[in-house]
Amino acid sequence: MLPDLESLRCFLEAARLLNFRAASKVVGLTPAALGQRIRKLEEQLDVRLFDRTTRKVVLTEAGLALLPEARRTLAAAHDCVQAARGDLGPAPMDIVLGTRHELGLSWIVPMLPLLESKHPGLTFHLYFGSGRDLELQVRTRRVDIAVSSRRLNDPELDFDKLHREDYVLVATSEALAARPVAAVEDLESHLLIALSDEMPLFRYWRDAPGGRDDLAFAGLRRMGTIAAIRARVLEGSGIAVLPEYLVRPDLAARRLVVVLPHMGLVPTLITAAA
Repeated sequence: MLPDLESLRCFLEAARLLNFRAASKVVGLTPAALGQRIRKLEEQLDVRLFDRTTRKVVLTEAGLALLPEARRTLAAAHDCVQAARGDLGPAPMDIVLGTRHELGLSWIVPMLPLLESKHPGLTFHLYFGSGRDLELQVRTRRVDIAVSSRRLNDPELDFDKLHREDYVLVATSEALAARPVAAVEDLESHLLIALSDEMPLFRYWRDAPGGRDDLAFAGLRRMGTIAAIRARVLEGSGIAVLPEYLVRPDLAARRLVVVLPHMGLVPTLITAAA
């Protein structure tokens, strides 16, 4: 049988004062009741905790050994009460946050100091992956929450909208001078630089007002990451749909220009799924 907390408290006060009568006043018991508590504790532990004579009370070796552990036990019990009441704040927790590479570096990583200061009980870890991979990681509980611009239709995932993200179709002015694009039909003279065969970024542009399903290109080049797409477009290898925030400096410096600007920015939503 484990010792109860009140018996440990009686033991600690008796050990501190080395006087059962004085200790009984501190714990609100009679000297006889405190003595019974100590005897019960000794029976439970099968050791003598005090050597008592008519002149003095001293701790035995067993009592000295119990003293620091009893203090820690009562302190831990006090923390349990405070934790249950919320006095210790939120419980420490590790959060694995998944996102795609460019979004994570441009938006999530710069926010980590603020997140950590606002939520000191949370420790954030990052996981970088693609849209489908992020959904899989959340469903299998390897990632706690994922931030993505991917359109979610999985009934097993809950999601919330964070902010709007705009996409633009871009190319170099040299590429457009060589093969002008005045209408969507002119796109067939250009290579499309995309993440994959599914062309997830291009679908944002295609599905915008004025977009069409019958668009054709001279070919498709899969680059795997948005950063690689931007690099290939900057060297004049083709055109691509990219996040406006990512190419904003390129547009301002005229390294890239918007293709078919009358179609405007293409909005989607950055969402958090869990």
